[in-house]
Amino acid sequence: MSGQPEDRADDVRTPDDPAAAPEDPSDSTEQTAEQTTEQAPEPEPLPLLTLRDGLPPVTDTDAGLREAAAAIAAGTGPVAIDAERASGYRYSNRAYLVQLRREGSGSWLVDPIGLTTLEPLAEALDGTEWILHAATQDLPCLAEIGLRPDHLFDTELAGRLLGYPRVGLATLVEVLLGQRLKKEHSAADWSTRPLPESWLEYAALDVEVLVELRDRLAAELEETGKAEWARQEFEHLLSFEQPERQEAWRRTSGVHRVRGRRALGAVRAMWETRDDIAQKRDVTPGRVLPDSAIVAAATAAPADRDALKATKGFHGRGADRYANRWLEALRAAEEMSEDDLPARAPRGDGPPPPRAWADRDPVADRRLKRARAEVASMSERLKVPAENLLTPDLLRRVLWAPPRPRDPGALLDAVVDRLGDLGARAWQVALVAPVVVDAVLHADAEAAAAAEESAAQAPGSDDAS
Repeated sequence: MSGQPEDRADDVRTPDDPAAAPEDPSDSTEQTAEQTTEQAPEPEPLPLLTLRDGLPPVTDTDAGLREAAAAIAAGTGPVAIDAERASGYRYSNRAYLVQLRREGSGSWLVDPIGLTTLEPLAEALDGTEWILHAATQDLPCLAEIGLRPDHLFDTELAGRLLGYPRVGLATLVEVLLGQRLKKEHSAADWSTRPLPESWLEYAALDVEVLVELRDRLAAELEETGKAEWARQEFEHLLSFEQPERQEAWRRTSGVHRVRGRRALGAVRAMWETRDDIAQKRDVTPGRVLPDSAIVAAATAAPADRDALKATKGFHGRGADRYANRWLEALRAAEEMSEDDLPARAPRGDGPPPPRAWADRDPVADRRLKRARAEVASMSERLKVPAENLLTPDLLRRVLWAPPRPRDPGALLDAVVDRLGDLGARAWQVALVAPVVVDAVLHADAEAAAAAEESAAQAPGSDDAS
């Protein structure tokens, strides 16, 4: 076939044919876009991930657990593990279902609530590598029931180190394994009994291809030279514990609108009362009383039950049922001595917020800005999120009060020690410590030059005259 367009009789136009007039370029563009849209085929949806061995039964007896443990112990390779909690429904962080899968043993769904012990399962898992997705979410609740890993691989963290922009399990399964994962029951109340079959299927699917996903990510980590980084991160996770929140009541939504220490004291008193009620009932605090009601009451300071019930947010069973306790909390805050009232700002052991650095320590502010820019550049170059290279908190801590030596070699050694003491991993220290040293020395040099220039321009100086 010729490379020239074929002549067509119906394309021939006479000069007086309206269609022969020059077309509006915008019309042509719109038509082309419409044609392209019409011609572009819809991408085929990825196949939906299904359970290759069918839905396993729920293991909820001690005898059943011994059978599951024996099967898992007889399997080979790492063990995929996931746990379902009742976040948003229960106060506790306990695991209401544990899912496991291992090559040669299939998948198992373990209901820990009615079991007297999970020791057989802990023994079966002894010495194995666990595969978890977002390990910090599940490790605390698994430790609570006596399950602690000796080795682990976190697929979410591996995805971050490899620079994937989205690292949710469903996304990684789609991108790397070409299958779609059901996610419709992620916010379900897993304390429900009996658990619906569709929920159990969703739970089993969460571990269905974790082994395959781990292998793909591990291969990429090796190819990109990041396997050792990942190994150090995974080892660090073995000692992870949920950090205890200091002054957790300050996280009450809307507390920034509360004015005055006594009103803050009312927020604290009501928050602590609500927390006590929620813990005893094992329900999430927001289901007892919403944050908005706490803030409204702290601001309005109602003195009796009628005034309390007229306060915004005080409706529903929790507000009415515990009305006397809410009033007691408000009275306690009203009668509290000045010394016992909370400070306006939270107490912290770290440096001030970055926005205050320029005023409080301009040299430290220069250090931070230079280091941040270099870490951001390194993040793009290595395709690793900046917060994974070093957490912002650690970077701020070492830059607000850097070690004293100013000899470059001595300073580098001191920064390496400081970052290690703060919990940075060796790979992070190797990358970021030189950045910190550069920022410290450069900021000092800038400050010295500025001071010299200022002195030279001062009245009475030789330069000024």
